[in-house]
Amino acid sequence: MKPTVKEYTNDEMLKQDVTELKNQGIAKEDIYILSHDDERTNRVAGNADANTIGLSEMGLGSAVGNIFSKKGDELRTKLEEIGFSKDEAERYEEKLDEGKILLMVTNHDRVTGGI
Repeated sequence: MKPTVKEYTNDEMLKQDVTELKNQGIAKEDIYILSHDDERTNRVAGNADANTIGLSEMGLGSAVGNIFSKKGDELRTKLEEIGFSKDEAERYEEKLDEGKILLMVTNHDRVTGGI
């Protein structure tokens, strides 16, 4: 199932939405944060108590391949690994280039709000 995604420019708004998702019963394991900057991704995910797309989501082959990839290629691979098509991954990677941060929910059956 393709993840639900919402774009943000404000880290605090994202954090509030993560809290709301958890209040709706969405597990932390189903909530992911991604930005163009690894440091920002890790900081925001840590502050919001959410996940980043890592080895367990990507598999060893993709993760090792990303070591030698350009940043855009790495981000598109991460997006594809959690369920987006190649075209969708390209479109979201462009949003990341613009400074947006993405909140993605992989098991969104219980989501009742705006994401």
